[in-house]
Parts: sequence; C-alpha cells; structure tokens
Amino acid sequence: MSTGITPEQLDLTGLLKPGDAIVMGQACGEPTTLLEALIEQGRHIDGLKLFIATSFSGLFNADTVDSFALSSMGAIGALRAMTKIGKLQVIPVHVSQVAPLIAAGIIPCDVAMVQLSPADEKGHHSCGLISDYVGAAVDKARLVVAEINAQVPFTPGEMVARSDIDVSVQVDRCPVEVRPATISELDEKIARHCAEYIGDGSVIQTGVGAVPDAILRLLHDRRDIGVHSGMLGDGLVDLAEAGVLTNARKEIDQGISINGALIGTKRLYDWADRNPAIRMCATSYTHDAAVLAQLSRLVTINSAIEVDLTGQVNAEQSGAAYLGGTGGQVDFVRAGARSPGGAAITALSATAKGGTLSKIVSNLSGPVTTARTEVDVIVTEYGAAELKGQPLAERARRLVAIAHPDFREELDRVAHEIHARGY
Repeated sequence: MSTGITPEQLDLTGLLKPGDAIVMGQACGEPTTLLEALIEQGRHIDGLKLFIATSFSGLFNADTVDSFALSSMGAIGALRAMTKIGKLQVIPVHVSQVAPLIAAGIIPCDVAMVQLSPADEKGHHSCGLISDYVGAAVDKARLVVAEINAQVPFTPGEMVARSDIDVSVQVDRCPVEVRPATISELDEKIARHCAEYIGDGSVIQTGVGAVPDAILRLLHDRRDIGVHSGMLGDGLVDLAEAGVLTNARKEIDQGISINGALIGTKRLYDWADRNPAIRMCATSYTHDAAVLAQLSRLVTINSAIEVDLTGQVNAEQSGAAYLGGTGGQVDFVRAGARSPGGAAITALSATAKGGTLSKIVSNLSGPVTTARTEVDVIVTEYGAAELKGQPLAERARRLVAIAHPDFREELDRVAHEIHARGY
C-alpha cells in the first residue's frame, strides 16, 4: 500500500540506492515533480541511471543531468540537446520493444517513477496521458514512486492499482503540454498529398507536429474515420467535434480510438477525461502485429530525415547529429503497407537547411530506420512516390520525380546508374 506524502516530504536519499536504474514516464506523462526532486537530491546518490523515451518538460540540461546517467531510445523533444553535449546514451530500439526489454531486465528498472491520475472508487489510478511502457516498469521495479496529479485526466485503459504503489506524491499542477505546431504552406502541400490516401472508413496512425495536424484538418469531409495510433495530439479533438471520428468501420475496437500517448494541451486532456470513446493502451496492443493485422484501410503516417533512391529511410541521424529515433515507425510502416485498402506513408520535405540540402539522396548520411523491403509510399511537397513492389530502377525514377527540382539532375545520374545495373 502506498504512503501518501507531499512534494516537500519526498526524500529520495532514503528511498534510492547507489547504482539504481530508474525508468521514468515520458512525454506529457513525465512526472515533473519527481524529476525535479531527482535532479536536486540525486546528486547525493552515487551511480544513478535514468531511462526516459522522450521529454518535453525542458528540465533536462547540461547541469541537471549531472545527477544521473541519462539514456533513451532517441533524441526526441528536449533530449535532442542532450546528444549535442554528449549527455545522452541512445539505445536503438523500437518503442514496442521497450516494455519487453524492461520485463527481461535488459533495460534495468529498479525504480519506476510515473505520473498517474487520482484513483477511482475502486482504488485504481489511470495512467492518464501515457500508457506505453508504464505497466511494465511498475511490474518490474523494486520501488514504485507515483506522482498523483489532480490535473491528469482519468482515461479509460491502462490502470495501476493503489496497492502497486510504494510512495505516492500528491500534486496539483498542469501536466507537460505540447502546443500545436505552426502549419506552413510547405506543410499543407505535403499534407494534401498524404490526405489523398485517406478515404471514408480509413483507420489512421500518425504522430504529432505540423504535417500530422495539417493532414487531420483535411479530413473533415470524410466519414467514419478511425484511429489506432501510438500517439495523438489536439487535432484528434477537432476530428471528434466535427463528427468525423467515429471508429465505426473498424474490425476491432469499434467506436473507440486506440492510443498510447496523449501529446497536446489541456484541451486534449479535458476531452479524454473519462471519455469512453478513447482507450489508452500499452505498446503490446497499440503496436502489436497481430492486432494491427486485423485492421483494413489502415493508413500510417510517419516522418523521415532522408530517403535514398532505393527507398531506405533514415529517421534518426544526419551525419554526426542525432535528431530523432526509431519510435514506432517500423511497426506501423509494416502494418500499413500490408493492410487491405491501406497505405504506409513516409512524409518529409524535399529539402533541408533553407533548400541547400536534398532529403532525397543517393546515399543515406545515417542509419537505416526502415528497410527498403518495408517501405510503401514516400511523400514530399512535390508528390507521392509509390514504391511497394517496384524494381529498384523504377523506385529511383519515382523518387527523383518528388525531389526538389534543383537536385533532380544530380539524382537522375545516380538513377541512371541504378537502371543500368538493375540494382
């Protein structure tokens, strides 16, 4: 049974052991009060390690991470700055693998620090805004410290029993919020090409950001859109209020949007609170191949840093700069590409650095996140290149056609070499 205390009463020096490995709730489910305490008090405990998948709190910087050794599955949000100063150890892993690796002890978890909603009448706390690997961390940890936040919505789905919590810290503060991105004309052009693949009854998976938000805005004339995603933002509320989001044609979970992470603002959080039209699930459900295989018309939308002329996708690293992560991309690309009537879209702008660098390239500058054997549709502002089932020479031709015109001549020379070789 948990011991309820105030933030002022929290003494981590009496709870944590030297060398403890801590797994912390991520993104908008980041327990900021616990993290603040860890930053301050962790300096006095030797050898602490912290794993967090993403962070938007702004609490990580060169000074604060001296309290522990920091690791993550990528450099998303505020963690990107940590890679630039050599303070983040990146574990190349799909988000769906995090929970199994915690359960197996490969990602060690002596202590789970999580943010939860207040308990219901049965003594169950909702995971609130993040449900991906929280349950796995709670099950594995020797010590569970929970930030019980009065402003976290009670969302249907993953729960943590009061009896599973060792220390509960009662707080009343706004959870981390991620404001909608400003949508540019370029974003709108990319979104229009993506939206052409989303028809009535489609089930969508997308991330958060300007292009996903722009896509959702273009769906208000559709009917019976469904959702099965790893994360969702405020645009979900717009679809629901427009009467477009019904989930009525899904083969499973009819009438319910399936999601793993709410990344947005209070508007989204208020909409999700005790809303039976959404269910927050662990990655063992949101990303599971057998679950996803039951969905027809599944359209998945993911991003990339660059794509080479054979269709290999890099969503992680540009040269020496680590910029992203594997996330759930591969799970959803594979599922969308195989879904009857569906599609797996990888969307990116054609150029970077003010138009001086092409993102359709002859050779990747970083790792292969999604293999060319899995890739389906690549979209830039210049159109869509459908690559699934196409020979390498044809793939190269189609990708050159959606590159920025300034780089097509150079890329076309490489495409001709591919055509001459046949590979």
